[in-house]
Amino acid sequence: MKVVSLKEELMNNSYPGRGIVIGKTPDGTKAAAAYFIMGRSENSRNRIFVEDGAGIRTQAFDPSKLTDPSLIIYAPVRVLGNKTIVTNGDQTDTIYEGMDKQMTFEQSLRSRTFEPDGPNYTPRISGIMHIEKGSYNYAMSIIKSSDGNPDACCRFTFAYEKPLAGEGHFIHTYMGDGNPLPSYEGEPKRVEIPDDIDSFAELLWNSLNPDNKVSLFVRYINIADGTYTSRIINKNQ
Repeated sequence: MKVVSLKEELMNNSYPGRGIVIGKTPDGTKAAAAYFIMGRSENSRNRIFVEDGAGIRTQAFDPSKLTDPSLIIYAPVRVLGNKTIVTNGDQTDTIYEGMDKQMTFEQSLRSRTFEPDGPNYTPRISGIMHIEKGSYNYAMSIIKSSDGNPDACCRFTFAYEKPLAGEGHFIHTYMGDGNPLPSYEGEPKRVEIPDDIDSFAELLWNSLNPDNKVSLFVRYINIADGTYTSRIINKNQ
């Protein structure tokens, strides 16, 4: 698989929906993760990211305008020991609880399917980063309907051992805008990861559709000792 331009992937798609990028910096010292959300409705756009311990959660920017919190209020990022979990829904908690009981990433997700938001049936995308004793690996998952048919559930897990410096993978929920929204197809896209967290955050935020983007989270984790630096950008200020 060739490396694609993350900037072009985002700029050429007005509505990728929610997206996860995981990889390693060019100097090989940091694990990188990013998560963004977008929205078309007032309810979806009425959100911000806020810190929640070592993780983050979504929160209504204007609580008086919040109508249905079921699929938009959740913890996208949680940390369990040396594992960082990143997802586009409340399956973050499912993975956290499962792995806390010694289940694998894939086993933890077996109890979940795609989101019950027909006719879109939004895929559940998830990532797990594991840093231990100076080593780093990660995995990504997508759970989706069968080409929009909710009678079948398709599960795909992609594991990346000894990831290459300067590279990562990008997965998102929708192939583009539409009604219904077309689910993501194929394996995660291979992309470049920069050394500087602010450059990475700026690239992502500036490449997202200005009308539809809502919030962005980026974290760089030192592989040597697990310390990290994070950035949050919210359209609603």
